[in-house]
Amino acid sequence: MRSVDAARDRRAPRHYVGRSLSGESVKGEFAGLTLIVAVKEDCLGCRSVLESPSDAFGDAAVLIVAGHASCEPWWAASLHPVVISPSLLEDLDVRWPPFYVLVDPTTERVVTEGVVFGPEQVLQEIAPYLV
Repeated sequence: MRSVDAARDRRAPRHYVGRSLSGESVKGEFAGLTLIVAVKEDCLGCRSVLESPSDAFGDAAVLIVAGHASCEPWWAASLHPVVISPSLLEDLDVRWPPFYVLVDPTTERVVTEGVVFGPEQVLQEIAPYLV
């Protein structure tokens, strides 16, 4: 089962800005294939992603993004970097979490996307793009 039919053809940013859960400014650049997972509070699929091991998504770099911070303990305990960046969600045209996009910075494109039900489902959907 796929979470969506096909990715909407669109550009992806090379850089992002936001803040950490502790409120510090964060800047970054997508250097390789990157899985960006948009999460929200009160979401079991989001919690399972936040609690997943650091290698849960194969060789893809992982960035967890939210529109606002949460005080739920599994956010701060996540082994994946968590960034609060409404602007990145807007740049990626992510309208509703839980949602993921896989970004290829060499082409500056979103190569696949879908709804997040859990780490295993996301890995299965992005696996064809991992080399």
